[in-house]
Amino acid sequence: MRLTNYTDYSLRVLIYLATKNSTELSTIKEVAEVYGISKNHLMKVTYELGKLKVIETIRGRNGGIRLALPPSEINIGAVVRKSEEDFQIVECFDADRDLCIISPVCGLKHVLNKALHAYLEVLDSYTLEDLVKNKNELLDYFSMNRN
Repeated sequence: MRLTNYTDYSLRVLIYLATKNSTELSTIKEVAEVYGISKNHLMKVTYELGKLKVIETIRGRNGGIRLALPPSEINIGAVVRKSEEDFQIVECFDADRDLCIISPVCGLKHVLNKALHAYLEVLDSYTLEDLVKNKNELLDYFSMNRN
């Protein structure tokens, strides 16, 4: 299973914000520079994360973004589920697009479905807080990569 860049960027934004003081605002430009990611891509990502109510966006001259919840309350599995467009990793997962002639008797789709559920179950067992236990190391890397 491969996550889309959109989901990857969503998780990176959350990780970055989780290393900051809960009241400190960051900018999309700042996050884009640290990761070397397009600011335009991050604008879309932060907009959606705001709609999901995991980040708070403050508009205006002194605006920015920050986590809307404590890192311990942001479940990674939930973020991935809401960020990914679909989890149809093979065509037989979508009955409308399934052209495989062995689908009715194939055991592979059941194995892949079980693997997908296990994958999501692992992600469900982690919060953002788990991903930033090495906060000081992350901050060091962020400061080294700031342009």
